[in-house]
Amino acid sequence: MKIELKEIPIRDLVKWYKDDAEAWVRGYDWKLDIRPPYQREFIYNDVQRQAVIDTITKDFPLNVMYWAVREDGTYEVIDGQQRTISICQYINGDFAYMMRYFHNLQPDEQEQILNYKLMIYFCSGTDSERLERFKTINIAWEKLTDQELRNAVYAGSWVSDAKRYFSKTGCPAYWMAKDYLNGSPIRQDYLETAIDWISKWNIDVYMSKHQHDPNASALWIYFQSVITWIEATFTHKRKFMKWVDWWALYNKFKDQIYDAKKIEEETAKLILDDSVTKKSWIYPYILTRDEKYLSIRSFTDAEKHATYLKQGWICAKCWEHFKIEEMEADHITPRSQWWQTTAENCQMLCRDCNRRKSNK
Repeated sequence: MKIELKEIPIRDLVKWYKDDAEAWVRGYDWKLDIRPPYQREFIYNDVQRQAVIDTITKDFPLNVMYWAVREDGTYEVIDGQQRTISICQYINGDFAYMMRYFHNLQPDEQEQILNYKLMIYFCSGTDSERLERFKTINIAWEKLTDQELRNAVYAGSWVSDAKRYFSKTGCPAYWMAKDYLNGSPIRQDYLETAIDWISKWNIDVYMSKHQHDPNASALWIYFQSVITWIEATFTHKRKFMKWVDWWALYNKFKDQIYDAKKIEEETAKLILDDSVTKKSWIYPYILTRDEKYLSIRSFTDAEKHATYLKQGWICAKCWEHFKIEEMEADHITPRSQWWQTTAENCQMLCRDCNRRKSNK
């Protein structure tokens, strides 16, 4: 790959700047593709945008950027999209710096900004070489996520269509699943989760196979089926639902018939049970009935010791005397009958009696 360093004044960068949020962002006399298909959405917040303009107004050096040279003589941004858009937005009057928009500045202040020279590496080479450069360079301030790198490596019609559903601010996947998933669409968390589900944890294999598919409708349909099943099975939304492994539950239990009303009643009881320490695991417990998911609070040492003294150092079943280290704490009324792990429901049993009770 050939790399050439050039100085580009901001006045040239912003010529014919245009941002079509749904499709493309162009600048540099329409010759620069600021957001090619593999690039992320604009994610800088106000503080970061302000920092870019602050750097420029003080004539401090801004981190070097990388543009790829295309065969037709146009360019695409490999690294520097966030800074580039921040600059163009400010000149365009989209936000103010130090309570002043660009058009509020004095002519000499405007000229200082427009004459500021950006350091740009122009990179010539094949598509694969440009993408490899994109993967390896250090992205200023905002590191690429694993899924953003995959979007670069497997850029094509499939990724472009998938991003319509999963990668935009306020995208369909966000409004449908925001109560069940963690992360941010614009950082590709929703897209990564969806591919993870449909590929059974083989994201790279799936994206490689479908890279040149005309659309990502199969992924979108599958994602909708998982979310629809969640909503039909667990009818009340709660904040800790975002930490549930929904894909595993969907694949195993999607064909079962459940009484959603009874599920909600049991869920509500378990949520109120202070001895259930991991509320997000209530959902797999309800479907599997495996108590390991409840992460039930154990009796404390203080509760065990107080109960041991109250019983007079004897087992509550066989009435034999035992040292406390030879005994185990047990629920008097089983948890299955909705009695919680409290001092009032604690009894100390010898190991043999506790095993016999458990076996029953």
